[in-house]
Amino acid sequence: MTLDELDALMKARFSCRAYRPDPVPRQTIEAIVDTARRAPSWCNAQPWQLTITSGAETAAFRTALRQQAMSGAHDPDLTFPASYPGVYGDRRRTCGWQLYDAVGVKKGDREASARQAMRNFDLFDAPHCAIVSSPAELGAYGALDCGGFVTAFCLAAEAAGVATIPQAAVASFAPFLHSYFGIPEDRLILCAISFGHADMSDPANSFRTDRAPVGDIVEWRG
Repeated sequence: MTLDELDALMKARFSCRAYRPDPVPRQTIEAIVDTARRAPSWCNAQPWQLTITSGAETAAFRTALRQQAMSGAHDPDLTFPASYPGVYGDRRRTCGWQLYDAVGVKKGDREASARQAMRNFDLFDAPHCAIVSSPAELGAYGALDCGGFVTAFCLAAEAAGVATIPQAAVASFAPFLHSYFGIPEDRLILCAISFGHADMSDPANSFRTDRAPVGDIVEWRG
């Protein structure tokens, strides 16, 4: 693969917020994971572990997750950011308003924005969901390694014609996820990745976010 080809793949990937119901073949999912596991990790620890749902298991999980989300009892294993200061908050708000504009949520309409937020816990109707966890003993470095794996998973999926969205919102109900899937307490639940075939007719998939230019993220020395 050339750099231009990789760049095209990176640009094609987006956070998909509406899916068709047709499942991804198990062979394709296994191939995506097989490619993503080549991601680099600290001391080659490869701390990532996945719990992947399909079919009726996804449907049951979606129902249980939405019920849990209605309770509002957020308790993530990995503490969420206390705030998004400066440019980070600007980027966050810009992305949020791009989504709201696409789906027709008007400024100040809290009921509509709440409904859109709850779509996270419907998994955006994706036919599959992967829960990503890391050993608690590996702390921040295990989480860092898993971030690289999530990127590799999303790019491998895009190359296979499969859409994805990493979701921290799902991980905000960590005690529920530990109990529901039997994930040991000595593992940190970091995020979910909902995935499947994109419904490109849905307006939630009609916008794309920008990225900061190279000059904003690099300090050159020499």
